[in-house]
Amino acid sequence: MDTVAPRARLDELWAKGREFLGTEYAVLGGAMTWVSERNLVSALSNAGGFGVIACGAMTTELLDAEIAATAEMTSAPFGVNLITMHPDLEKLIDVCLDQNVGHIILAGGLPGAPAIKRAKGGGAKVVCFAPTLSLAKRVVRQGADALVIEGAEAGGHIGPVATSVLAQEILPHIEDVPVFIAGGIGRGDAVVAYLEMGASGCQLGTLFVCAEESIAHENFKKAFIRASARDAVPSVQLDPQFPVIPVRALQNDATREFQQTQRNMIDSVQRGDMEQNAAQLEIEHYWAGALRRAVVDGDVETGSLMAGQSVGMVKEVRPATTIIENLIDEAVEALAARDRTKASG
Repeated sequence: MDTVAPRARLDELWAKGREFLGTEYAVLGGAMTWVSERNLVSALSNAGGFGVIACGAMTTELLDAEIAATAEMTSAPFGVNLITMHPDLEKLIDVCLDQNVGHIILAGGLPGAPAIKRAKGGGAKVVCFAPTLSLAKRVVRQGADALVIEGAEAGGHIGPVATSVLAQEILPHIEDVPVFIAGGIGRGDAVVAYLEMGASGCQLGTLFVCAEESIAHENFKKAFIRASARDAVPSVQLDPQFPVIPVRALQNDATREFQQTQRNMIDSVQRGDMEQNAAQLEIEHYWAGALRRAVVDGDVETGSLMAGQSVGMVKEVRPATTIIENLIDEAVEALAARDRTKASG
């Protein structure tokens, strides 16, 4: 089969994203706390994608060391994902700028204009998440150089709207900056579909958890390989008076116990044994350290197994290069299949 024309068309479809990232493929690695560190990030960049360090709750010193270590392992571009609610956000931005990080991704809430201005003023390109069209337009006006729109199929903290709906709402109206699609993407033909809708590239996290280079514990990877899409479910909120931030993860003993913890706290407040604020704090603290227990220690029963619904397409441990090459092959084949259909028609 002649793949030259389909491959050239794929390159054309995501040319804007490739140019923005400075990569062979417009594939962003999703920033996953405890997973997206120097080993996986450098592997993704070396494979032609764009690795992204997950800063999470790192101190400035830890982030500085992580960026330096990653730069030792790859000469290709990579970025850093910063949580906008981090108390030292400005200092973290300065660390990135001092280390000549070319792309800073601001996540975990809407960034303020000063943060965007600070990053851009230091020479970095700024990527922001946009959960709605109005907010997408707002952060672009504030100076965002690119957007990520992430649907509810993603792993970790999620919004209420599916990726396909967000794509239809936002892509036709944002033309000035590249837009990367995230949430539930596990195959190259899905990537092509979003590119043809107007996306400039995609962001994937779950698919890379089981990369050979990922330092995630063997138990964590095995849980992903065993799982189906239906196993990755959002956390359940039992009472709107006790709000729970939706987090998509694989069901385990901890997710079931979390519901019982909510019931116990709600009952305690209703009996008058506990103040509502104290009960809410107990609910919020339930997951403290849970992700590290799962990813680093391998405790897949009481830890948090954050995963997107694309987990059902993770079947084995493979090198990052193989995962990306397979994604590209699927995208090219999808375009080639369309050519064959047209030719036969």
